[in-house]
Amino acid sequence: MTHPNHPNIDQSDRVVPYNLRQSGRTPVELLISTRVRKSPFWHLSIEAGCWRATIYNRIYHPRGYVKPEDGGMMAEYDALVNQVTMWNVAVERQIRVEGPDAEAFVNYVITRDATKIKPGNGKYAILCNEKGGVLNDPVLLRLSENEFWFSISDSDLMLWLQGVNVGKKHDVEIDEIDVCPLQIQGPLSENLMAKLAGEAVRDIPYYGLMETQIGGVAVVISQTGFTGEKGYEIYVRQAHENAELVWNAALAEGEEFGLQVVAPAHHRRIAAGILSWGQDMDFETSPFQVNLSYQVPRNKNADYIGKAELERQLAIIDGGDFPFKMRMVGLVFGGKNITDYAPDFWLIADTDGEDMGYVTSPWWSPELNTNIALGWVPFALSEIGTKLKVRLPEEYSESPGVPVSGEIVDLPFRESINPNIREVVKKKGLDYAD
Repeated sequence: MTHPNHPNIDQSDRVVPYNLRQSGRTPVELLISTRVRKSPFWHLSIEAGCWRATIYNRIYHPRGYVKPEDGGMMAEYDALVNQVTMWNVAVERQIRVEGPDAEAFVNYVITRDATKIKPGNGKYAILCNEKGGVLNDPVLLRLSENEFWFSISDSDLMLWLQGVNVGKKHDVEIDEIDVCPLQIQGPLSENLMAKLAGEAVRDIPYYGLMETQIGGVAVVISQTGFTGEKGYEIYVRQAHENAELVWNAALAEGEEFGLQVVAPAHHRRIAAGILSWGQDMDFETSPFQVNLSYQVPRNKNADYIGKAELERQLAIIDGGDFPFKMRMVGLVFGGKNITDYAPDFWLIADTDGEDMGYVTSPWWSPELNTNIALGWVPFALSEIGTKLKVRLPEEYSESPGVPVSGEIVDLPFRESINPNIREVVKKKGLDYAD
């Protein structure tokens, strides 16, 4: 057992534990084949300099444009927080629920109240299974009274929704549509979007929608994104036909603002406390473990999947206890600057050096001048201010084999330009999403 899965870290909440073996940056090549989908923006990303990719929703996903010797991901971060960037996020597959019973069906599969989402607006939402595990955390767009789009994270939600309706038999069509999003993110994003789609873009509220055209192509624009910066998403209709038209229009108009094509900015979403499904949470994760308790309403009378179990968990929490061994926290810690994706879930130890948890999403924050991360620790050791240690790989460690000191801190690490719903709920003193 030269590489044990660290059984001293309590994963008894889970049926399938996370693999905590520290295998490092294993030198493998990504195979490009027809088994995995190429999005309609894939070749455009390659032309823009994409040099590495991962797989997300069974679609190839660009994850790096600036080479490490030229600044790597931190150079991309600089472009995001100081200018404007464009991201290929076609991996956010669009699952449409449309028909006379669309609202009732959506209200049954999400935890929050779908009846409060007005046409022409979107919301961040979660869907849970009957055990209360988070199956997906999409941006949910309501195009009209009877049409919703789930802009999904990394799990195959369409099959789940279709399976649910086999029994429910709501009068709806559930399918994937030929719509692929681009994200335009950064402080100059509003000016660029106004040039692309007209001055009316400036009036779109946060999570608001606008139907318009870019380069003669029908698109839906939302003021949303996977960062804490000002940003928009462009949902390109008939994307396999129109990809080049919208992409090239954005490049042409963006030249004035220094537009740069970059990968999704996980360093910025970590700072904003935004979760990544499959990395920070999955279908065995309760929303109460990962700062999503506000997504479990106390005043939704309608039934929804997972309601009984989530209300059982909530009753335990209201009684002063916590129904799980582990929970997610934010932490700051030392070591060399983490300037790229972590290849492993790095281990967290208590101050006595006993391993007790693991980091899921680490990065360096230039603004805070420290490494920051989301990570899992025992509930009993999850209070803000708790001291801990992080076992970093040699490339980031000041002294190989010696863990660095850290501390649990409040989330988010940095306020957002448009405060996300977690921040809004916290500031208002609420415990659920209206």
